[in-house]
Amino acid sequence: MAHTNEDVDPARSGTATGNRWLLVAAGLLLQFSIGAVYAWSVFGGALEDAEPWQLSKVQASLPFTVTIGMIFLGSFVGGRLQDARGPRIVALVGGVVYAAGILLASLTNGEEDYWLLILGYGVISGFGLGAAYIVPIAMLQKWFPDKKGLITGLAVGGFGFGAVLTSPVAQWLIDRDPDDPTGAFLPLGLAYLLMSLVGASVFRNPPTGYTVPGHEPVTDAGGVSGDGKDYTQGEALRTPQWYLLTAILALSVSAGISLISQAKTSATDIAGFSVGGAAALVGVLAIFNGGGRIVWAAISDYIGRMRTFAAILVLQGVCLILLPHADNVAFFAVLAAIVYLCYGGTFGTMPATAGDFFGVRNAGAIYGLMLIGWSVGGIIGPVIASALIGDDKAYTVAYTTIGVIALASVLLTVVTKVPAGRRVDHG
Repeated sequence: MAHTNEDVDPARSGTATGNRWLLVAAGLLLQFSIGAVYAWSVFGGALEDAEPWQLSKVQASLPFTVTIGMIFLGSFVGGRLQDARGPRIVALVGGVVYAAGILLASLTNGEEDYWLLILGYGVISGFGLGAAYIVPIAMLQKWFPDKKGLITGLAVGGFGFGAVLTSPVAQWLIDRDPDDPTGAFLPLGLAYLLMSLVGASVFRNPPTGYTVPGHEPVTDAGGVSGDGKDYTQGEALRTPQWYLLTAILALSVSAGISLISQAKTSATDIAGFSVGGAAALVGVLAIFNGGGRIVWAAISDYIGRMRTFAAILVLQGVCLILLPHADNVAFFAVLAAIVYLCYGGTFGTMPATAGDFFGVRNAGAIYGLMLIGWSVGGIIGPVIASALIGDDKAYTVAYTTIGVIALASVLLTVVTKVPAGRRVDHG
């Protein structure tokens, strides 16, 4: 599908220059703002304690759950639109919608406004988040065919680090008026709006005939190359590879998030962390989540995408099996850090993998729809973990079961090969 003139830079030649790194910085700025969603636990705890709210744990977690559910819908719509209309307008609209939802949530004053909190923070901001999230991932692959893994890792790494930056600021704002925790959404929403607009304003697709001097397509396991057919979304959905990649995404996400959903209580019950120590550990682990998106994506450029996913699944499986026996705080922290690193690596590596398998022309639509694996894994992992752990705190049964599933999932990386239209014979 042809791109509109405003989506490319007509002043640029068809070769890469250092200016493309400005787009990376812009993408990071946008992702920092929307990645703040992972700081919800700060607000959830405050809503349980604040006098006008006093929500139950289930009520306090629901706005975040709705947000995550809406991400898939937003990424599906945003992905299709950005392939048709270009990245700038979609990212701008997504950022504005996301910030508008946050600002709407700032108008709430107590439990009687709970519905407005769900609507603003959950439905509206979640949709805007999904629409904006997919844009830099798809756009930057087109600018960096020579560093596809690293660059998509950086793009989603910004999302992973968003909560690390936002959590202390949000806590400081809430502490200024503990009875009005949602009041913190006003300055935060304005900051998110500014960051989104500044970042998205420079987004553009590369010009026609764009090349990177000296770059030659790298052949991955299965013969994938930067050359070959660019699949449409419909064509990708008619291949078994799209479903295999989505399954790998869902299974890897479910393994990592099973620990993430239980990290604080697992640290206290298994390794004997204090409540404060467990909370501090969770904050540190978030850094590994963000860093893993960059590290594993960069590694995948050298060892291949499927080998990378095999390593991610093996490490998650082994660490989860060992975790219930880690009664030493240092050992527990190391195992948990590896799981978080691999969880982040899943999000860093999969966009480049989808680009390798189906081309980057329609990457927004194809990967945007593939994010249903995120939603599925995000539900399956916590449900299995909480059900198996139960009131008896059966961590060994829970984490061993999930670890074995992760190890078995490695078989998918062995059978998943590049579609015929993307294979290049270098014989």
